[in-house]
Amino acid sequence: MNLLVRKSNLEGLLQKHVEMASEIKNLDTDLQMLVYENYNKFISATDTIKRMKTNIVGMETNMEQLLDKIMTVQSKSDGVNTKLFEKREHIEKLHRTRNLLRKVQFIYDLPSRLGKCIKSEAYADAVRFYIGAMPIFKAYGDSSFQDCKRASEEAMAMIIKNLQGKLFSDSESIQARAEAAVLLKQLDFPVDSLKAKLFEKLEQSLDGLQLTHEVIAIVSVESSNLSEQGNNTESVPGSAHGALVSEFAEAVRAYQIIFPDSEKQLIKLSQDLITKHFEITSDYIKKWIPIANFLGVLRIIWKDVLLIDKVLHEALLPDYSSKAFRIAVRQYIKSTFSHLLHDISDALTNVYIKPKEKLEEHPLVVFLEAGKSSVLQGSVNVLLDFRQLLEENLGGLQLSDLIVDWVQEGFQDFFRALHDQFLLLSGKNKSTIQDENSTGGITEEIAAYFSGGGGSGTHENGPAFVPGEICRTFHSAGEMLLQHYINMRTQRISILLRKRFTTPNWFKHKEPREVHMFVDLFLQELEAVESEAKQILPHGVLRKHRRSESNGSSASSLSNSLRDDRNESQKVEIFTKTEYTQESVVTTVVKLCLKSLQEFVRLQTFNRSGFQQIQLDVQFLRAALKEIVEDEAAVDFLLDEVIVGASDRCLDPIPLEPPILDKLIQVKLAKEKEQTPISP
Repeated sequence: MNLLVRKSNLEGLLQKHVEMASEIKNLDTDLQMLVYENYNKFISATDTIKRMKTNIVGMETNMEQLLDKIMTVQSKSDGVNTKLFEKREHIEKLHRTRNLLRKVQFIYDLPSRLGKCIKSEAYADAVRFYIGAMPIFKAYGDSSFQDCKRASEEAMAMIIKNLQGKLFSDSESIQARAEAAVLLKQLDFPVDSLKAKLFEKLEQSLDGLQLTHEVIAIVSVESSNLSEQGNNTESVPGSAHGALVSEFAEAVRAYQIIFPDSEKQLIKLSQDLITKHFEITSDYIKKWIPIANFLGVLRIIWKDVLLIDKVLHEALLPDYSSKAFRIAVRQYIKSTFSHLLHDISDALTNVYIKPKEKLEEHPLVVFLEAGKSSVLQGSVNVLLDFRQLLEENLGGLQLSDLIVDWVQEGFQDFFRALHDQFLLLSGKNKSTIQDENSTGGITEEIAAYFSGGGGSGTHENGPAFVPGEICRTFHSAGEMLLQHYINMRTQRISILLRKRFTTPNWFKHKEPREVHMFVDLFLQELEAVESEAKQILPHGVLRKHRRSESNGSSASSLSNSLRDDRNESQKVEIFTKTEYTQESVVTTVVKLCLKSLQEFVRLQTFNRSGFQQIQLDVQFLRAALKEIVEDEAAVDFLLDEVIVGASDRCLDPIPLEPPILDKLIQVKLAKEKEQTPISP
């Protein structure tokens, strides 16, 4: 306080005064609250003290009376002890003599007892008897009990021999061999030399505990029975295997008791057993197995883990096996998607490789339906299996979030591989266009069963599963496949056109007598394209783009068409995006073929007859193509370009007169009408 007065000014002292007054007030309040809260306890303590004062009155007199009685009892007890002292010493001496005689009798009877134990194979009792007699043999074995000692040692030698034989007998159980090792250790037999041999026996016993194909087959049958009974997960299949594992666990317990320093070896041995289980399971997963069988195998492994963990908790097998469980489940999911992709490929291939006489009227329809069915139904079945896996609780490993991520990642990889497969198949089939409805249906099932995610947000092989992105990918694949089909058909027809223009000598061409045969072949190829498109593509909205007729029947009309086509080329859009319709596909093929025809024409040199032959063929094609294309303007423009190109490469570009041109075309139409069979 003096220090505070010296160092503080008046304002500081006043502030300290206020603080101390506040603290005193708070302490008074706390003291009052303490009294109020403990008032009943104070009253009760006061009453208790009053009762104690009342009850203690007269206790001193009672204690004195009790002391007198105790002294009386003590004096009488001393008198009894004095009278019986001599007899008691005699009785104790006789009792010691009797115990000594019983021990002597036990020593004399020990060889016969050991013989009986050998006959009944009660080696534990024999060892207990012999160990009990060892102190006497050490003290008097060379004098009084020499014969008994020699006979007992001979019997024990036989017992040790039998125990050794039992220890290394393959017919004996591991538990029995462990008990034999314990008895030998009690007899001070050097069992450390047997440690390696006994551990080797344990290692050999692992071969009988592995999940062989026979055990897995039994698990499959029991799992199917469990599923028929309501899928009771508490019943664990593989009871025979469980009995063997229980015996192994007891042997591990006994071995640990015999050799306390063998913990590391036993931990490694147990971990090797679980590792082999998962290695066999991994090989088993590579083949397609039902989800019930896979779950049955996982339950067996988990039960083995728990059985061994009870006797060897230091191995931490649940933690050790949790990573292996995750790897096995993920491998099963990947393997399931792989087999699904293989089944889809087989379904498509089996449809494709059928003999032609066994194919349906519309093979592409069969092919498309087979692809849709295998993708959609197969994916739904896979999702149902994964849902069972999601609902399974393997010892509380908490794999639900991971399974959701793995399934989504698996479907992402599956669709990517399926996309690659369809692109690969496009080089083998005439037309393979993937229906987006199947992809949309699968994504709906995924949203229903595996909504949300495990929280990882990303996957190892790419971004998180996005159904919309999958649909866009397959839409792009469909466009690529459709374009591939158009290119294949166009190349096929281009070969026909190349042969038409490279084979004859146009410079020496004769006057045209009829429409050339290549026109019929060209129209047949277009009919094949139209027939295939009708099988898998719908009709589109028919948009006819027409332009003024141009037949190039005279020199003046030809020059006019040249000018008109050059001006109109700035307005007509020839190549547009191909739609998923029959008319769009056929129109695109026609445009590409006419473009090729134009290029082939520009590579030749024509005389007047050759030019007129080109004019006749183009004019016939003009009428025929109007019936199958939707963009007449572009087709007419390309046909005119063919005539223009031929006129540019002609030495004397004089066209046929319209009457002659019409007459030749009518002759061709009449001939086609005669060749066409009349349907009844």
